[in-house]
Amino acid sequence: MLLPQTIIRFPEIKLRQRDAHKLRGYFGNLFKERSVLLHNHMGNGEFRYHYPLVQYKVIENVPVLVGLGEGARLLTNLFLEIEELDINGHQIPVHHKHIESHKLDIGISEEMQRYRFKTLWMGLNQKNHHQYLISTPEERKQLLEKILTGNLLSFFKYVDLHVKQQIRTEGQFIEKQTRFKNRKMLAFDGIFVSNVTIPDLIGLGKSVARGFGTIKRIE
Repeated sequence: MLLPQTIIRFPEIKLRQRDAHKLRGYFGNLFKERSVLLHNHMGNGEFRYHYPLVQYKVIENVPVLVGLGEGARLLTNLFLEIEELDINGHQIPVHHKHIESHKLDIGISEEMQRYRFKTLWMGLNQKNHHQYLISTPEERKQLLEKILTGNLLSFFKYVDLHVKQQIRTEGQFIEKQTRFKNRKMLAFDGIFVSNVTIPDLIGLGKSVARGFGTIKRIE
């Protein structure tokens, strides 16, 4: 399956990784009438519970917008209209911005592919968080691999790719602490291999619209 992807970078602007949600707030408000994909809030006040097709990230201190499918086309159309960023009321003029658009062949791969988390992965929810805490190191690894496999299946589902083959995933995970909505959360760094081909810079797990769980393939 070919999936359109658009990536917009602002190379001269430096932000902190935790500012990714502020990018989401800014662009979601600036273009709120253009598409629900930018903020996932429906007009009736409800939330759009789907994999976000527009994601906001800060990678190596550089603000990045990633669009997939309809989100890719939307970002391409909005590119020329982006003239500044507003972070906490601080207006930052955009003098340079880069855009790249392409279609990527995604799905099951004949060979195992290697990926690295570029931002922390929040794979645990309230239920499996407790299971993780009471498990042995080997059980924890197996649990995280199972969750990550589920994240990959969910991604394919939301981009309308129905995978019939079994997804195999093996990872090396490093436990980290992060703050999310002023709460301490357990998250993970690390690498994994899987028999899937997925786009660089997409997010897996929880809160991917805010930049968590961003992956990149290791050549």
